[in-house]
Amino acid sequence: MADISPRWYAAYTASRHEKSVFTQLNGKQIEAFLPLCRTVRRWKNRSTSTLELPLFSGYLFVRIPWRSRVDVLSTPGVLSLVGPPGEPWPLPDFEIEALRAGLAERNAEPHPYLVMGKTVRINRGPLAGMEGVLLRNKNSVRVVLTIVEISRSFSVEVDACDLEPAYSRVGAETATRSFAQSNSQ
Repeated sequence: MADISPRWYAAYTASRHEKSVFTQLNGKQIEAFLPLCRTVRRWKNRSTSTLELPLFSGYLFVRIPWRSRVDVLSTPGVLSLVGPPGEPWPLPDFEIEALRAGLAERNAEPHPYLVMGKTVRINRGPLAGMEGVLLRNKNSVRVVLTIVEISRSFSVEVDACDLEPAYSRVGAETATRSFAQSNSQ
């Protein structure tokens, strides 16, 4: 693989080293993206504080040409690039750019990786085109979006009118029928 154009890769880091690795990579002039989410923590003394924590614990994203992977791997705290040894999996530019845009406008929070559930496609807004699993949470609708390459998911609140069914080509008629039946009830 002698690709000279930069691609996005997921870097697996040592536990709780994401911010440190991000700072070091920026110091090396390596484009890195560390998605953060805000969370409120209550301490034993009943005080609260707002923290910015990594959205994907143990991971951050780097945009590098293939030949620069050693610069990333030699950074203290980086354990590996996600994928088989010597052949990390590149991530679609679209997913990273949508993630960047979406995090600025949506309230994202970590979510367990899901395999089962209804798949929907977001058809409006900064996350348009992304597919995920539909969840209902009390009075809101959330979509669990997944970055398969790192087996991590997060959920975002969306308007139900911004969603459409998404399904594979196999069984498309069945998926359309079941989606239409669930909406008519």
